[in-house]
Order: sequence, then structure tokens, then C-alpha cells
Amino acid sequence: MSLDDISWDDINRFSAECYNIAEGGTMQLRKAELRYHLTAHDYAQLAAWRLALRTFLRFSERAAAEVGLAAQQYQALLVVRGWAEERPVTISDLARELYIKHNSAVGLVDRLVQQRLLTRAISSADRRKVELTLTPHGRTILATLAALHRRELRRLGPVFKRFFADISRR
Repeated sequence: MSLDDISWDDINRFSAECYNIAEGGTMQLRKAELRYHLTAHDYAQLAAWRLALRTFLRFSERAAAEVGLAAQQYQALLVVRGWAEERPVTISDLARELYIKHNSAVGLVDRLVQQRLLTRAISSADRRKVELTLTPHGRTILATLAALHRRELRRLGPVFKRFFADISRR
């Protein structure tokens, strides 16, 4: 089942069915659900949101694979290109942004340098740091993937918008 197969009407219908389980009776909620005011609709919304996120992530993994990258490599290129600070991005910054260990970031950068997507240079300000820059080839690959991702987000945007509108009303 894909995100396109699920509508908010389906979620609402699922919620209503959960409440009317036994001969029109109401479903007995557990203490935690009562304490946090959680309904079957809330769970259905969260499940649909998770499906939407996974759908996007699956799309991202496949798009990256089509150009010969792992999803994490695409994310690394995105971090380097999107770095907004005044100083260049370092391997430590990349590790922090991707929630990976420094040594994993080093291996990731090694592979991206080998593919001629990134360059690295010792920092002139601090020789202990390595600064990262996209190559022209890296910029081309990243721009192609970013355009595909923006298009997919525009497609999924109405679903995300409905989710946030619905959840903010509750």
C-alpha cells in the first residue's frame, strides 16, 4: 500500500470503526491513552504520517541509488551544499549533522572523494580540522537529486499540509 492509496477519509473511517467495535459500544481506552488524551484517530494519524515519511525516504533512497549513491551520501552532499555558517563545513560538522560517529563520517567522505563528488582540505585556521567542498561533478549530481526531491515534496505537500492542519486543530 502506498501513500496515494490512503486518504484522510480512510483514517477517519478507521478511527470511527475502532470506536464502534462491539455492537455500537465504545472502545475501552487504557490509562495512558486517557492520560494523554489519545484516540484511535490519533494513532491512525501518526501511522499515516509515518507512512508518508517512509514513502518519501524510500523515494529518496531510490533516487540516490539511480545516480550511484547511497542515501547517506546524498544527505552528506546536501549538508555540505546547504551549510549556512560563515566557516566551511568540516568532517566533525558533517558527523554531527548526520548523527553519525566521526570515524563513520571520515569513511563517508573517503567514498565521496573517491567518487570525485567532494574535495577535502586541511583547514588553514585549524590544522586539526578537514574542510569539505563540493566538486563541480558533485554539484551537478546534487542539483539533479535536489530537483527530484523538491518535485516529490511538492507532490506529497498536500498530504503533509492536511496532516499538520488536522493535528493542530486537536
